[in-house]
Amino acid sequence: MKLDTIAIHAGNSTDAYSKAVIQPITLSTTFERSDDGSYPGGFTYTRASNPNRQALENVLTQLEGGEDACAFSSGNAAGAALFQSLEPGSHVIAPGDMYHGLKALIAEVFSNTLQISFVDFTNIEAIKKAIIPYTTKLIWIETPSNPLLKVSDIRAICSVAKETDIIVCCDNTFASPVFQRPLELGADLVMYSTTKYFGGHSDVLGGGLITKESNALWEKIRNIQTLSGSVPAPFDCYMTVRGIKTLPHRMRGHAFNAQRIAEYLHLHSKVEHVFYPGLPSHAGYEIARSQMSAFGGMLSFTLKDGETAARKVANSLKLFTQATSLGGVESLIEHRASVEGPQTTTPFSLLRVSVGLEFIDDLIEDLEQALNFL
Repeated sequence: MKLDTIAIHAGNSTDAYSKAVIQPITLSTTFERSDDGSYPGGFTYTRASNPNRQALENVLTQLEGGEDACAFSSGNAAGAALFQSLEPGSHVIAPGDMYHGLKALIAEVFSNTLQISFVDFTNIEAIKKAIIPYTTKLIWIETPSNPLLKVSDIRAICSVAKETDIIVCCDNTFASPVFQRPLELGADLVMYSTTKYFGGHSDVLGGGLITKESNALWEKIRNIQTLSGSVPAPFDCYMTVRGIKTLPHRMRGHAFNAQRIAEYLHLHSKVEHVFYPGLPSHAGYEIARSQMSAFGGMLSFTLKDGETAARKVANSLKLFTQATSLGGVESLIEHRASVEGPQTTTPFSLLRVSVGLEFIDDLIEDLEQALNFL
């Protein structure tokens, strides 16, 4: 089946009792046993499993072309489960510009149990040099990256990892499985903040891990999910499955609008630089073309007149809401360095944009009037 069909059908089943076309929300925390002590419905306790979470994990698995999936209460919870599954003392290599929330999680929560190296993932040699024989257990890829939209060569990194039996996990949140297929490019695991494009409407928190194969590491991750209880509520699962039904169509709209806005900003006299992998001027353009079918709905840009100009533009926009997060149908903009705090390496002249599904001419007109304030 094609992705559009999977998105609609893989997370849904007709209710056996009522024959409702859309699977109902099962809020029960516990499930009845038979006289012999078994569970005829296949469910025991909602922390361990639930019909709505099973539906979500099924559609995540099929969308990604994996063997299994675990749904979590947030993207950070998904990442944490993988980090927890590593043996103490394990070495992790991650991008220096990775999502600041996960970077903080690694640095602050796992600093006593894991060794961490942050390197430039656009430089394959830097990754090779960071590998500690027999100790490096995980390479964490994030591409395109947040917020500079750097592109990492998934195939090349996975090739390096396989030489020394290192696990590779790719944060594919910006691209989604619609535009990028990390498992097919060699990754072992794919991670998502399903809060973003999967939910698609800025109203449900969640995360997910999808594996290429069910092995000992995956069983450990599944056990951590169950025992830690970092699982999404049935209603959150239902909402995410509902959002996924339109994911392929929404992603095409996001990418179309983002490409147009990137091209507009690239030619604007007051814009210093546009970070979007769909522009030929982007340093990772050729790699992005080789591993992505389209370039997504996220972009960033810097203003020639610095931080003051960036804040002025953000404050002058009418259709773009100033807010954190991304992936909803509405367009968002934020001064990213302010969000990331005092340790940020993001330029203070930079604005990050989550391009929504509004009519493209309206979005460009809004940007034009804001830039005219400078």
